[in-house]
Amino acid sequence: MTVRQDQLKNGFRIVSEHMPGLQSAAIGIWVTAGGRHERIEQNGIAHFLEHMAFKGTERRSALQIAEAIEDVGGYINAYTSREVTAYYARVLKDDVALAMDVIGDIVLNPVFDPREIEVERGVILQEIGQAYDTPDDVIFDWLQEQSYHDQPLGRTILGPSERVSAFSREDLSGFVAEHYGPDQMILSAAGAVYHDQLMKMAEEMFGHLQPRNGLIADPARFTGGEARQEKKLEQAHFALALESPGYRDDAIYTAQIYSTALGGGMSSRLFQEVRETRGLCYTIFAQTGAYADTGTTTIYAGTSADQVAELATITIDEMKRAAEDMTTEEVARARAQMKAGMLMGLESPSNRAERLARLVQIWGRVPSLEDTVAKIDAVSTENVRVFAEQMAVNAPAALALYGPVSGAPTLAELQERRAA
Repeated sequence: MTVRQDQLKNGFRIVSEHMPGLQSAAIGIWVTAGGRHERIEQNGIAHFLEHMAFKGTERRSALQIAEAIEDVGGYINAYTSREVTAYYARVLKDDVALAMDVIGDIVLNPVFDPREIEVERGVILQEIGQAYDTPDDVIFDWLQEQSYHDQPLGRTILGPSERVSAFSREDLSGFVAEHYGPDQMILSAAGAVYHDQLMKMAEEMFGHLQPRNGLIADPARFTGGEARQEKKLEQAHFALALESPGYRDDAIYTAQIYSTALGGGMSSRLFQEVRETRGLCYTIFAQTGAYADTGTTTIYAGTSADQVAELATITIDEMKRAAEDMTTEEVARARAQMKAGMLMGLESPSNRAERLARLVQIWGRVPSLEDTVAKIDAVSTENVRVFAEQMAVNAPAALALYGPVSGAPTLAELQERRAA
């Protein structure tokens, strides 16, 4: 399998990987504009725009967009994150050109029909309402807000209902004009694809576009803070975030191995101590996520009202213990989990296309899998212990609590326990 990468004169980037033996392909456009690129009055518009892409173009109605892909047995979808918006499809190899045509059409030629805007506004408002009814969704929005207070990176991707209710056709068109230039787009494909054909299609479809000077996202600052809301629920939801490296920092590999060993699987410390030994919860996990210039290691658990205090303090104690006695065996197991998860995932052309786009967005190139595996293997037990001490004692923290949480410790109390 060979990765190939090119760029049109206007800055539009193309990256692909042919996967021999496959009968299908994944193809999509990744736009380097997401939630953190919105001004405060635009909060939620990147996600709204993603929805509207499927509501009709100059050439196709909303139904025709869906039928074009589903008539050949494929599927089409999109998502908005804090740093990108993606439009992608999975089709059989003979239908790659069709998928490219449909995706290019929805990205370049949305009509923003006022009637469809109102229909989709209602859909998004229902989505926002559903999120607020899902405690283990809303708590992560609150945690993000406390981690990056008063910053675009801390705002919800869906946006507040009052802003979504007010977005106009001109608002949508304005965001496209600001952020959907050719130099802000990446065409990524994997599977039964051929790079030269993709290049030709990209030139025909996107080569005429003029570059735009896209707005650069403000640097992130991990602020920390606490959000707590008492509500009559079956469970008390606990989420703790700690500042971690961004994805351009090689320390990200240490952070990911640490969070895997701490709470990434059934053999992890938190799972074994909090769930298996003490029976305090059903779900507990730790994970590390990253952005261009910052990242967070997050611990989440749901438990009963009378056990949330014990769960919170044990979590801090386990973090401190990891800094003292994290074993070589635990680090080796976490490394193996990390490598296996990455390599197994890349057997899917959809995952591979997404990885290619993400790496081009981050680095401007695609580092080899061998390089990535080498960086994972280079993380030592001592590296993980040093990082664990930083997480346990010094890293800025944010806390979110939701449900019957009156007995839960405050962030200040947890900070005292960290420092003890």
